[in-house]
Amino acid sequence: MKDTLILAIESSCDETAASVVKNGRTILSNVISSQIALHTLYGGVVPEIASRKHIEKINQVIEQALSDAGVTLDDLDAIGVTYGPGLVGALLVGVAEAKAIAYAKKLPLVGVHHIEGHVSANYIEHPDLEPPFLCLIVSGGHTHLVIVKDYGEFEILGRTRDDAAGEAFDKVARAIGLGYPGGPKVDKLSKEGNPDAIEFPKAKIGDCPYDFSFSGVKSAVLNYINHAQMTGEEVNRADLAASFQKAVVDVLVEHTMLAAKDYGMNKIAIAGGVASNGTLRAAMEEACKKNNYSFCRPSPIFCTDNAAMIGVAAYYEYIKGTRHGWDLNAVPNLKLGER
Repeated sequence: MKDTLILAIESSCDETAASVVKNGRTILSNVISSQIALHTLYGGVVPEIASRKHIEKINQVIEQALSDAGVTLDDLDAIGVTYGPGLVGALLVGVAEAKAIAYAKKLPLVGVHHIEGHVSANYIEHPDLEPPFLCLIVSGGHTHLVIVKDYGEFEILGRTRDDAAGEAFDKVARAIGLGYPGGPKVDKLSKEGNPDAIEFPKAKIGDCPYDFSFSGVKSAVLNYINHAQMTGEEVNRADLAASFQKAVVDVLVEHTMLAAKDYGMNKIAIAGGVASNGTLRAAMEEACKKNNYSFCRPSPIFCTDNAAMIGVAAYYEYIKGTRHGWDLNAVPNLKLGER
């Protein structure tokens, strides 16, 4: 059989990325142009600046991806692109670029759901992993617990009722003066602290044991800081970060293990930007080992936004026959499972 080569484009937030993926599992190139240094000046992603930077970088990133893979546009079988969810202006840059290349080269266009891309990142380094399996998706905008029933087919068991886990990390990082990006900085500082120093609440939602809520623990951290300031007490930032992180990680792991037991799943995966958190990875690995589950996690480079994961997801959509027309548009609030 002839190899299937897909050029994938990702521009949903503040990374401009392109990748060439062969047969859905082999990454021939993975180029990422990050804007973190730029947005750090503002304490978070500025959508207008992100969009402008994508326009500047996208052609260079695609040329580099093709060059690294040793292929040209004429060798490709399809173009895959993230069309949602994400920042609308940022998404539009990638979608417009993908449509232009597909139109010029008469190639099939395959729109990809960004979160499905994150789940698909697990296929890159785990060649034996196939659905069904249980996946915890944790990122700045999403916290979902899903059964991956088939490629591109999901059953959502639980989701956050308020803040996503990554959002809570960013807000707590800002409150303790760590700045942006919050998640990696909290993780780093936590290594110097005692995770049992402060007991923060862990929300349980009675009517849905797999749902999450992180606004309570975030508020508890802010209240702790305010109380310390009013009473003139010194806050140990490392202990605070470690205790907050433990409260979040404990809930993520407990809910995942509960769902695995209830649904008889013995293959567990994690995905999304927060899946690169060292404490979460270690805790999930330990829990899976204890319960005799197999555990898959992408390398940190494939947890944060990248185009390789989009190429993998695009491949499975492509072989299923998914094709998008020239009316493909950015859908900033695209829900998981929606098409």
